[in-house]
Amino acid sequence: MAIYVVAQITIHDRTRYERYAARFGAVLAKYQGRLLVADEQPELAQGSWTHDKLVVFGFDDRAALERFRSSDEYTTIARDREAATEGVVLVVRGVSSAPV
Repeated sequence: MAIYVVAQITIHDRTRYERYAARFGAVLAKYQGRLLVADEQPELAQGSWTHDKLVVFGFDDRAALERFRSSDEYTTIARDREAATEGVVLVVRGVSSAPV
């Protein structure tokens, strides 16, 4: 089953975050991940939202996500994201193609 990572972040060190972002795509692709959303200006449809950026990326299954998250490549670049941002990161399961 597909698995997704949803991050809502506030960026407080733009230089470090940009260094992370510049390397993220190549590492994600190496582990067969797909970047689905990366938006610093999402349209607020309801409620309140206090972060700067929304990011969603996915993998075919949890094992692929874990290979990515535990890789030396990702743990190395993640230090910049962790130091440069605050926020929430969620891991969510995809749904089957059956109607909800």
